[in-house]
Amino acid sequence: MSQQLLIVDDDPVQRRLYGEIVGSMGFRAETADDGGVALEMLLHADQPLRPDCVLLDLNMPGVDGMTVLEKLTPALPDLPVVVLTGHGGVDIAVKAMRAGAADFIVKPVAPERLKVTLDNAMKLGSLRGEVSRLQRQADGGIRTDDIVGNSDALRATIDLAMRAAQSQIPVLIEGESGVGKELIARFVQSNGPRVGKPFVTVNCGAIPENLIESMLFGHEKGAFTGASAKHIGKFEEADGGTLFLDEIGELKPDMQVKLLRTLQEGTVDPVGGRKTVHVDVRLIAATNRDLFAMVNENGFREYLYYRINVFPLHVPPLRERNSDIPELVDHFVRRFAALEHKPVTSVDDAAMAMLSGYAWPGNVRQLENAVFRAVVLCDGERLSTSDFPHIARAQGVPLDGLIGAGTKAAPQPGGNEEMNGRLPVLGQDGEIRALADVEADVIRYALDHYRGQMSRVARRLGIGRSTLYRKVRDMGLDAGEDPDGQQPEGASAR
Repeated sequence: MSQQLLIVDDDPVQRRLYGEIVGSMGFRAETADDGGVALEMLLHADQPLRPDCVLLDLNMPGVDGMTVLEKLTPALPDLPVVVLTGHGGVDIAVKAMRAGAADFIVKPVAPERLKVTLDNAMKLGSLRGEVSRLQRQADGGIRTDDIVGNSDALRATIDLAMRAAQSQIPVLIEGESGVGKELIARFVQSNGPRVGKPFVTVNCGAIPENLIESMLFGHEKGAFTGASAKHIGKFEEADGGTLFLDEIGELKPDMQVKLLRTLQEGTVDPVGGRKTVHVDVRLIAATNRDLFAMVNENGFREYLYYRINVFPLHVPPLRERNSDIPELVDHFVRRFAALEHKPVTSVDDAAMAMLSGYAWPGNVRQLENAVFRAVVLCDGERLSTSDFPHIARAQGVPLDGLIGAGTKAAPQPGGNEEMNGRLPVLGQDGEIRALADVEADVIRYALDHYRGQMSRVARRLGIGRSTLYRKVRDMGLDAGEDPDGQQPEGASAR
């Protein structure tokens, strides 16, 4: 999905002109003919517009651009705004930047300059948004719009989570690995009475069995070998706030008994301690296992199951909400392109269709990692199927009939176009090309890449120089003299 731009200008000619310019750059353009209309679209509509950037004229009758800036900045601090004016001046630029503008352009502006400015502004906006989101997460303030996706299945889970957040009820979050269970747990914490209080996470499956008791409940100095100092457990760390026990199904039976006692009585007994410690903790647990089946198989304590499963929340896997994939992909592309300083701005339709049709066994985490890798490797502005080779192979999607994962179009055999490491495997008739033809293309590419240095080409191709000279002559090329000063034995340059 292409990035969206809101153009705010009272001049219809300017709106149409900038709309055509940014449309040719691949942006989707929305327009507003007045500052008041823009504010209504962005702040007061039933479904507010959320563009990736705003192109704002400063000089408008009625609600001018500066007024729009002053109202937008506190309400949408992460939205980048590029201001336009026909009157250049340091004082105007400084005033606009202080009001929250990401950049300042004097009319008329060249399309090339406009594109660079918009790209930089959007990257800055993505970084600001990511920093703000991480800061809110660290401070325990996750909002509904921090959770990417609008599928009915996901929104139903968020609605239930919001209801659970209003009380102190214990919550059990169920879902496969990688669906975002911790994010939902933080959302519950952020929208309840314990917002701003400690949020302590424990991955029960990642802690050695002999350390889990000390980790959860703490220990006194000298309680066991190596206990050189007193240690406060996670329950005490979370006192007054929320304790999130991830993968609770991994707890051993003896720990389940002690956990049940703590939840029932609100006290913990540190290892080696003589006194119990009272704690006020809200418990949120999560699991990717079927705890009810584990209860029936005596793998999980029945009383503990009913103690934690008071308000169950199911986070659907990504394959059950594939309508969220385009929005997630766009979110990750903007985020990683900004972090890696890459020019990537979007994903082409074929690649998006491929990603939307994949089952994603690793869920959102796998999708995030796949996009991260693609952005790092891509040198162009749009991701294609070739940038997701593992997904393409799993889906049976041909990588344009090419070897390699570059981003430029493949050349015709014998052409002089830049190959960028991609060589055609299929001929124009759709059939596999002869091995000799593919080999000839490899040699041509190597000769061009190493500027005719025959010894170096032979070494990189793993063949003798005499063999290389023979193959070059058979191809009808002039071997000439090796620029590194060497000639093949028994051969003379022509």
